[in-house]
Amino acid sequence: MPKIGAEPIRKAALINATIFEVGRTGSLDVTVAQIARRAGMSPALAHHYFGSKEQIFLSAMRYILRTYGRSVAERLPGHGKRGRLDAIVHASFAPQNFQRETVSAWINFYALALINPEAARLLRVYHKRLRSNLVLALRPLAADPVRVAETVGALIDGVYLRAVLIPGGVEAKAAEKLIFDYLDEVLS
Repeated sequence: MPKIGAEPIRKAALINATIFEVGRTGSLDVTVAQIARRAGMSPALAHHYFGSKEQIFLSAMRYILRTYGRSVAERLPGHGKRGRLDAIVHASFAPQNFQRETVSAWINFYALALINPEAARLLRVYHKRLRSNLVLALRPLAADPVRVAETVGALIDGVYLRAVLIPGGVEAKAAEKLIFDYLDEVLS
């Protein structure tokens, strides 16, 4: 007899296990068995809920994107002239978004987007939303808000890359400072 209400809990456990395992290994080269074991369930149950390893990865990325979106929304409208802009940068390096496992999942998500149309679509949606939010925040502040938004987006991506590739990672405060220093310079 299935446990009533267990499905959302089990799916959440599998998603968290996926993020942890991808972060631990630093690649998408993890098995459904590893993910299921980490979540405390059988590989068959993982396949039952998601269908395939690829679908588990995509669900994990949707979760990460929703978490990021909530982080931004919680910080809006922000304070002062740069409130919206500062909120977006702070959300990018909030603890729930800038953990090693989550950042590793992001980097591997970029790799998956090269070969998987659904991952590519999710990545395009993320980039468009980030760009439009940054442009909106920069319109009253910059002569060329699109160029500044593109640079800030690239800086965020670059810091995420460094966070997983540099031994010891990157501190969130240092990452924010790098981006805020750039913004102070370009917006002065």
